[in-house]
Amino acid sequence: MRSAATRPTGSPAVPMPRGTGPDIIVPGGTTLGVEEEFVLLDPGTGATVPAGPDLARMLDSEPGIQQEVMRFQVETATRVCTSLHDVSRELARLRRLAADAAASAGCRLVASGIAPYRTPGLAAVTGQPRYLELARRYGPLVAEAGGTCGCHVHVGVPSRDLGVQVLARLRPWLAPLLAVTVNSPIASGRDTAWASCRYPAWSRWPTAAPPAAWPDAAAYDAAVRRLIGLGAALDEQSIYLLARLSPYYPTVEVRVADTCLDVGTAVLLAGLTRALVATALAEARRGTPAPPAPTPWVNAALTAAARHGLAGPAIDPFTGQPADARNLLSRLIDHVHPVLSDLGDAQMITGLLRRIDQHGTGAYRQRALFATGVNPPRFVQALARATLSHSM
Repeated sequence: MRSAATRPTGSPAVPMPRGTGPDIIVPGGTTLGVEEEFVLLDPGTGATVPAGPDLARMLDSEPGIQQEVMRFQVETATRVCTSLHDVSRELARLRRLAADAAASAGCRLVASGIAPYRTPGLAAVTGQPRYLELARRYGPLVAEAGGTCGCHVHVGVPSRDLGVQVLARLRPWLAPLLAVTVNSPIASGRDTAWASCRYPAWSRWPTAAPPAAWPDAAAYDAAVRRLIGLGAALDEQSIYLLARLSPYYPTVEVRVADTCLDVGTAVLLAGLTRALVATALAEARRGTPAPPAPTPWVNAALTAAARHGLAGPAIDPFTGQPADARNLLSRLIDHVHPVLSDLGDAQMITGLLRRIDQHGTGAYRQRALFATGVNPPRFVQALARATLSHSM
């Protein structure tokens, strides 16, 4: 086991078991962890501030806070958690630590899928060898997508072969997960008309796609090696599938969501993701076939979710037909409700969903504030305050 203090930047701490031998049982079976990426903004102008390396140095004793691709970003990673209450406490603790360090560096920690005002592009790449090599090989992609911020949920799985079976069953549910977490409507000081403009920017990466339906871990590994060999990715860590086997943890890692505006939405994402993975594991063990969800329909559903969130038309990933985004979310809840009940998460998830109904997604809240004509200092202040809000 690799310690958190020595793990590669942005990577989980537990090495992923290799091989196709007997299943390796993860204690508890439904452990989870959450990684969040944030932007650092000037409180007076809204401009990005390249203080990420400074924050990492200031918080060197906290292994859960790391540098990211761009110097105006910082990443947090929770400890391994066994309950949503643990996740909530960890997220709130790490956000507060990072926000306090940001304030001492003269900037604000903001949870948004993209910086709302102009960014400096490749000039802001963090001076670490891996990030510099990414910039050398994929310069325009790094300039556009490197500074976007996502929320990644890790859920423990007993084996890599079962993890691949989980990935096939997650494909149609990625769109409603994105729809409920959209949080990047404003970029370059304007409304982009996307609820998540992070998603189309991030999707320019050659590997930023839904997972395929591989038969086993060996086939998954062969696909990864092929992508790296073709130059579509620098290494296994830069296989940017929207759901993947973690390169380091014994987990499935779901990477489709924007960084969530507040702690409650991030907890909601974590709870829904864990329930989806647990449901998929149960189906795989029973031999229930993965639902048919052709890739064009899955991609269309994801694009609609990124465009509208929960506030507009959607595409049903199972049929390819027009649908209602909230109905798709309700179907997801029905699908995982038995597991939510078994885990004791149903009441909390219901409350967090009710809060989304009352207040809207992060994108809705950002857009509503921006439409009032608020100036950058007040916009940044409001986002920074929401980043530390706790809806539990």
